[in-house]
Amino acid sequence: MNRWKVGILLFDDVEVLDFAGPFEVFAVTTAEQEQGETYSPFEVTTISEDGRMVTARNGLKVMPDYSFESAPPYDLLVIPGGMGTRSLVKNKTVIDWIGNRFGEVQWMTSVCTGAFLLAEAGLLDDKRATTHWASIERMRDTYPAVKVEEGVKFVDEDRIVSSAGISAGIHMAFHMVVRLLGKEVAKETARTMEYDIDLDYFES
Repeated sequence: MNRWKVGILLFDDVEVLDFAGPFEVFAVTTAEQEQGETYSPFEVTTISEDGRMVTARNGLKVMPDYSFESAPPYDLLVIPGGMGTRSLVKNKTVIDWIGNRFGEVQWMTSVCTGAFLLAEAGLLDDKRATTHWASIERMRDTYPAVKVEEGVKFVDEDRIVSSAGISAGIHMAFHMVVRLLGKEVAKETARTMEYDIDLDYFES
C-alpha cells in the first residue's frame, strides 16, 4: 500500500484555485488495497512561513496546518502562484526553504507563477518549465537559464513538474495521480469530482 505526504505552500495573495485545485485532486483520490478495500493514498496538509492565517486572492482566509519550522517531511510539494509570488521571490527564507526541501522530497511541483519561486531557488536551471501564459515572457527575461515552454498544461522534468496558470494545476495533480497510481484511479478521482478531463492526454 503506497502512501505519500503532500504539502501545499500557502502565502498572502496566493491564487485560490492554484492550491485548492491540486488539494482537491489529491485529497479525494482513493485507491484499492489487495483485500479490495479502498484507502487514501495521499495525506495532504498546508504550510506557510510562520504558520499564521494567510489571506488568499480576493480575501479568502486560510489557516495552514504547519509553519516552516513545524512542517513534517513530505514526498511531494506543491508551490502555487498568484500575485503574492512577486514579493515572495525576494523572501530569502521562503526561497531557501524551497531549495532545502527539494533535497528531501521526491517531487516538487508548481502551479502558475509558483514556477518563479522554483526558478529563484535555482531548481529550473537548464530544465523545461511553464507558467501562466501572461508571465511566459517575464520568466524568459528574468530566468534565461530556464527553457520556458508555452501552450502546454504542464511540463514533466521527472522530479519537477510545473504547470501553467490557475486551473492547469488540476491537470498537474491528475498527471501525478496517473504517474503514481495509474489511469483507472485517476478516472475514479475525476468521476468523484465530476470533473471532465481527457485522460488520454496523460501517459501512465
